[in-house]
Amino acid sequence: MSTLRKIVIDGLELEVDPAMTLIQACEQAGIEIPRFCYHERLSIAGNCRMCLVEVAGGPPKPVASCAMQVRDLRPGPNGAPPVVRTDTPMVKKAREGVMEFLLINHPLDCPICDQGGECDLQDQAMAYGVDFSRYREPKRAVDDLDLGPLIETHMTRCISCTRCVRFTTEVAGVSVMGQTGRGEDAEITTYLGSLIGSNLSGNIIDLCPVGALVSKPYAFTARPWELTKTETVDVMDALGSNIRVDTKGREVMRILPRNHDGVNEEWISDKTRFVWDGLRRQRLDRPYLREGGRLRPASWPEALAAAAAALGRGKVAGLVGDLAPVEAAFALRLLVEGLGGAVECRTDGAALPPGNRGAYAGTARIEDIDAARTIWLLGTNPRDEAPVLNARIRKAWSRGATVHRIGPAAELTYDVTDHGNDRALLARLAASAEPAPGPALVILGQGALQGPEGAATLAAAAALAGRLGAGLLVLHTAAARVGAMDAGCTTEGGLAAALDGAATVWALGVDEIDIPAGPFVIYQGSHGDRGAHRADLILPAAAWTEEPGLFVNTEGRPQLAFRAGFPPGEARENWAILRAVSGAAGRPLPFDSLTELRQRLVAAVPHLAGIDSVPAKRLDPLPAAPLAPGAMAPAIADFYLTNPIARASALMAELSALATAAAGRGRAALAAE
Repeated sequence: MSTLRKIVIDGLELEVDPAMTLIQACEQAGIEIPRFCYHERLSIAGNCRMCLVEVAGGPPKPVASCAMQVRDLRPGPNGAPPVVRTDTPMVKKAREGVMEFLLINHPLDCPICDQGGECDLQDQAMAYGVDFSRYREPKRAVDDLDLGPLIETHMTRCISCTRCVRFTTEVAGVSVMGQTGRGEDAEITTYLGSLIGSNLSGNIIDLCPVGALVSKPYAFTARPWELTKTETVDVMDALGSNIRVDTKGREVMRILPRNHDGVNEEWISDKTRFVWDGLRRQRLDRPYLREGGRLRPASWPEALAAAAAALGRGKVAGLVGDLAPVEAAFALRLLVEGLGGAVECRTDGAALPPGNRGAYAGTARIEDIDAARTIWLLGTNPRDEAPVLNARIRKAWSRGATVHRIGPAAELTYDVTDHGNDRALLARLAASAEPAPGPALVILGQGALQGPEGAATLAAAAALAGRLGAGLLVLHTAAARVGAMDAGCTTEGGLAAALDGAATVWALGVDEIDIPAGPFVIYQGSHGDRGAHRADLILPAAAWTEEPGLFVNTEGRPQLAFRAGFPPGEARENWAILRAVSGAAGRPLPFDSLTELRQRLVAAVPHLAGIDSVPAKRLDPLPAAPLAPGAMAPAIADFYLTNPIARASALMAELSALATAAAGRGRAALAAE
C-alpha cells in the first residue's frame, strides 16, 4: 500500500511523502518558494515568514510552508486532494509585507557590502518586494561582534534568520551563539563575547542570507562577477570535500564548498576555506641546485641534467608526499622502478597492506555514517583529522547512535563512551564482541596504524568489525595516500626498506618527515618547506589548484581536481617534470601528455576510471598477531599546520596560535579546579 499522499500545488497534482513540509513539496513540483530562515540541513525555525503560501480550505491567512507538513493538510470536498497556492494576491501581498518589515532597519550598504551580487535579500527584494518604503523613522544600529580572524560581522544588516545559531549548535556542536532581546531589540550575539570554538565556523558565512557575516580575509578584495569559478576537490584532508576555487587573474581569492551528499554534504573546514593565502607565500618558482652547502638558482636545462646525473649514481628511492595527484605518483613509480629502485608512499609508517584495498581504503562509505546505530572510533580524533566527517558523526549521534572510543582523549562535539587508550582492550573486544544491534561502523585512524603494533591493530580492528557486523572506514590524513597505494607506490618493508642503501632520493612533495643524511635528495614540490630545506636539487612544481589531477579520498572514491590557475614563475606540472627528467636521463617515460598518462594509469588500475564512484571493496583476511598493551598516539599534532600550504599561510599560523592559547587556558582552568 502506497504511503504517498496526493496534493495539488498551483493546479499541478503530485504524490509526495506526507512527512514532507509544504516548502519541500513545492520544490519537488519545481515551484520556487522564497525563504531566509529555512535550510534543509538545519532545524525549522519558521521565523522569517517569507515562505508564506495559501492553503485552500485552511485558515483565512497565509501559512509558513516551512513549518507545515503535508500530513497536516485537510482534504478538500468529497475527499479531494488538498490544494496549495503560491501565486495568489494574498500570498503576493503577504510576501511584500514581510519584505517591507525586513528592510525597515536594513542599511543601504549594497554598494560596499561583500555580499553584493550574491545576496539572497537583494534577489528576493527584487523578485517579491515593492519598489518603495513607507518607513521614515531612523534605522536602528547594532554593535558588531568579534568572531576572530575569519568572520567579519556587520550586525546592523542581520535579519535574525538564526541560521548561524542553528548551525553552530546543531552541526558544529558548539553552543556559543544565540539571540537576546525581543522585538526591535533582538540581536544575534555570542555568549559573553566568546569566539566560536569550532573548525567549521566559516560555514556560517555561506549560510548567512545577507551581509551580516562575511569572510574577513576576502573582504573588499573582489566582486563575484570578477572571479573565475573552478569546481574541484579539496586536499587539506583525505575526505575529498567538493569545493569551488574562485580566482582573479592568477590569484586564488576564496574557496567555497560544493554540495556532495556522499562526501561533505555542503560543509568544509576552516582550513579548507581559508588556506588559500598559503598558495601565494613561500612558493618555489625556479629550480635550485646546492653547491658548497648553499642553494643557488639554476636553469631548467641545468636542473634536468643534474637530476639525470643523480639518477645514475646508484639505487634510487622515490617517496610520494601527502598532496601528490595519482598521475604524478604513478609516473614517479614508472621512472624509479624502471631504474631498479623502490617507491613508497606510507611515509608516516602506517601499516597499510598493499594490494588489500579493503584494508587500506576500508569496506564502508562515508555516507554509511548516517544510518549507523553504533560507531567505534579507534585511534582517531575526527574533529581534527576530518572536521566535516566529525559533523556527520554528530548528526548520527543526534539521531540516536552510540559512539565508543579507544584512543587518545579528545573533546568531540558529541557524547562518547570512552574505553581508554589501550590496544589490549581492542584485542579483547576483537575476540569477544557481540554483534551490534543495527547498522554499525568502525572508524580506524592513522594514529592506530603507526608504530610496531600497527599491523596487529589493523587486524584487530578488522576482526572487531567482523564480530560487530560493521563496516570498516579507514580514516586517512593524507589526501594522496589511497590513490598512491592504488597506483602501487609501496615497497615491502615500508619506508626503511625503500631508503636502505639509496644513493638518490626523489621526494615528490615529501615535507612531513626528515630524510636522513647521505643520499642526494631531489625535491619536487610547490613550497619552500622542510623537504626543500633538505634538498640538493629543487624542481618547482604546481600546487593542487594549478594542475589537473586525480585524487582518491579516504573511502576509495576517485575524484578529479581541475586547474584554477597557473603555477608561478618557472614552476611546472608534476607529471611534466617527471617526463622531462626521464627524457634527460635517456629513459623516457611512455607518455607525452596527461591524457596518455591517464590512459596508462587506468589500464593498470581500472577502478580509477570510475570518477566519483566508490567501487566495491573486498577485505582480504589479515594475518592475526598478538597485540601488546600500549597507547595510540594522535595522528595530527596541530590541525591548522598539517601540510606545506597550510604552514605557508599567515592566517593558519594565527589560528594555530589562538588554538594553542585557548588550550592553555583550558588546562589552567582545569588545574585551578
